[in-house]
Amino acid sequence: MSLLQEAKRVAAEFEYSTEDVQKGVKEFIREMDEGLQKDGSTMRQIPTYVTAVPNGTEKGLYLAVDLGGTNFRVCSIQLHGNTTFSLTQSKVAISRQLMVAKTSKELFSFLAKQIETFLKTHHNDHYQSHIRRRKTMSAEDGFRDEEIFQLGFTFSFPVDQVGINKGYLIRWTKGFDIEDAIGKDVCGLLQKEIDLLHLPVKVAALVNDTVGTLMARSYTSPGKTGTLLGAIFGTGTNGAYMEKLDKITKLATMEGSADYDKSTGEMIVNTEWGSFDNQLSVLPNTPYDDALDKGSVNPGIQMFEKRISGMFLGEILRQAILSLMNDPGIQLFKDENSSTNDVHSTTTVADDSPLYKQWGIDTSFLSIVKEDQSVGLRITRHELDRGLGVSVASTEDAEAVKLLVDAVGRRAARLSAVAIGAIVISTNSLHRHNINLTPVTSEAKSAIAAQETEDEEREEDIVDIGVDGSVVEYYPGFEDMIRDVLREIPEIGPTGEKRIRIGIAKDGSGVGAALIALVAGRVEKPDEEGRGRGSDES
Repeated sequence: MSLLQEAKRVAAEFEYSTEDVQKGVKEFIREMDEGLQKDGSTMRQIPTYVTAVPNGTEKGLYLAVDLGGTNFRVCSIQLHGNTTFSLTQSKVAISRQLMVAKTSKELFSFLAKQIETFLKTHHNDHYQSHIRRRKTMSAEDGFRDEEIFQLGFTFSFPVDQVGINKGYLIRWTKGFDIEDAIGKDVCGLLQKEIDLLHLPVKVAALVNDTVGTLMARSYTSPGKTGTLLGAIFGTGTNGAYMEKLDKITKLATMEGSADYDKSTGEMIVNTEWGSFDNQLSVLPNTPYDDALDKGSVNPGIQMFEKRISGMFLGEILRQAILSLMNDPGIQLFKDENSSTNDVHSTTTVADDSPLYKQWGIDTSFLSIVKEDQSVGLRITRHELDRGLGVSVASTEDAEAVKLLVDAVGRRAARLSAVAIGAIVISTNSLHRHNINLTPVTSEAKSAIAAQETEDEEREEDIVDIGVDGSVVEYYPGFEDMIRDVLREIPEIGPTGEKRIRIGIAKDGSGVGAALIALVAGRVEKPDEEGRGRGSDES
């Protein structure tokens, strides 16, 4: 066989048919239901205690902080009440010493001091008026709730969340190792240090960034429809969606579960869908997937994520390319003489080429190759030379690589559609119009009505989905390929697919976290209909 025929043979191993999709959707829904009923299931289906999504009319000033690794970000978000917002932020590095501090107090007092510095720098009038007021009050906590900043805390480490602002640290990751924090409520640890500094701040919500993505999309999306699903297709993948409370039956048996607002009848659930079908009952599996999994830090775990997220797509491609390179009968990056290469030179692969190194191909390479429409795939050949140490690759070499890139990317998109389609079907969203929004005042309703145009689709027929992440945002045609699959699913079809609106939702750990703090504040004080409990400072 010719090189291109061999490449097509390998590419065919990544085929994921309509029949495969339907099996995948059925299994995904089964694992969703299992996760709603009991702990310890493959798909964890974690209750978030967030029981409403914003509608874009909310106003107020809120805080958000994000501890996701080696940096700590502090933000203030001014919601303008018309689906727009303004964001102010600062970022500070977390030192190695703090990451392995002897006590949790060292870390959390540092975080609280960063919040204090941020308030003094960006909201000094509000901060100083609070300090003056405290000095004139007889009671220790003698100030109005409206003058307190509600804060959303994005904490990107494994926690056992038992309330909207309560979660116990299970373990540290990403190089952190502070033993005495294990098993403690991280919101409580931060609030204690905030209180010691007498800051006008309440840690109102513990936030997962995927849940934040849903909230950010629901605030900024056009019209009155609440967002059903927030999904991340980036370095990793996950989804959070709005579920009916009566389906989350495990809530009744969860130990230490805090009280929550039951009035909406719904709650956002964090699926942790990266672990879907770890047993590989329906997921596709190739020798290249096997090689990746065996070389990973968590073999047998996150098998769905390992087929669709940016952290892994480059490695899948590398394994597929190596399978062709290592076969002496296949002429990938090999020339018998210069006459067999269209540039009349021989191709060489550097001994230290990233092709020979685990994780040597970044997923951005796939995006560049997928988009390449240049004559003779000149751009792909340049990237092979510049990034992978393959000098003077032939046009046929580049065509072979492009075939593999297309196959890996297409399968990732088709699998991503399984998750989206399963949630749309499971929640019956194409047949109901009642995703719960936060309360809307008559003034807010008028503001929304004024923005609507006559040719707008019937808004109640739209199923709104927010997505974020480098793969869905930058891999060419990723959303289009997802939509192709949604049309193939009988329960959705071409008619249903047209009613699914997919939009980019940015900054779930910032804006989304602030919005969860807003909703949490409303639950605590529900008489404040239609407005946030943040400061109205503008």
